[in-house]
Amino acid sequence: MSNSSNLFSLKTAVYIVGAGPGDPDLLTVKAHNLLKIADVILFADSLIPEEMLQLCRTDAEIIPTADKTLEEIMPLMIKRVQQKKLVVRLHSGDPSLYSAIHEQMQILADAKIPFEVIPGISAFQVAAAKLKVELTVPGLVQTIILTRISGRTGVPQSEELASLAKHQASLCLYLSARHVEAAQNQLLQHYRNDTPVAICYRLGWQDEKICVVSLDKMADTTIEENLFRTTLYVISPALRKHTGEHKGEIGEETIGRSRLYHPEHNHIFRG
Repeated sequence: MSNSSNLFSLKTAVYIVGAGPGDPDLLTVKAHNLLKIADVILFADSLIPEEMLQLCRTDAEIIPTADKTLEEIMPLMIKRVQQKKLVVRLHSGDPSLYSAIHEQMQILADAKIPFEVIPGISAFQVAAAKLKVELTVPGLVQTIILTRISGRTGVPQSEELASLAKHQASLCLYLSARHVEAAQNQLLQHYRNDTPVAICYRLGWQDEKICVVSLDKMADTTIEENLFRTTLYVISPALRKHTGEHKGEIGEETIGRSRLYHPEHNHIFRG
């Protein structure tokens, strides 16, 4: 915490912080530092493990928000900032994805309350790491789609799941377990029956579970394993490594060989 005063010179503000899927070790350094100095932390207690709060000051005000509406949450944040306190609004995953921060930022801006957004690790990134796969494999797939199926919250007609499935990209499906049968039916319109699907339940939590099945077993497995809450689906031909496909020796011109470290490739963009 040696440089916290330099990092956060503006003390009276709201920091909307991405907590990642659940593993406290996956917090960014900036998020970690903020939690250590915050006066007030409002956190989605149904989505964020309490272990993460062990980083907070013992005298910090901790406010769970799972049972609160936006109309109750926002006045709390605004009042605390007006009291010259540093406020952290802790969201699961990354705030840019399905976190409902758009309306929060608008209310803060209207109230002339300064705020900053701190990104977090998203579930699809943790899933790929746990599965030990790259979701953009040269010659196989070069696009990642992050989406959800239409449910209580609708999606634009142009973004219906069946339409997106036409691309046969690496598709990461959030917030859709309650509609898994409908999702499977739409995906099967364009993906092969045997396309691998990783069903990722509560990534980063102690009861984390990951099942890799074929697309035609996606719904049955979800129901049999009761994986409805906090579940991400990753549908991708890149997962065929789990079925033994797309293997090759170094130097072979096969699917999966990047040009970046190829002996004939220009070195200018190498990392």
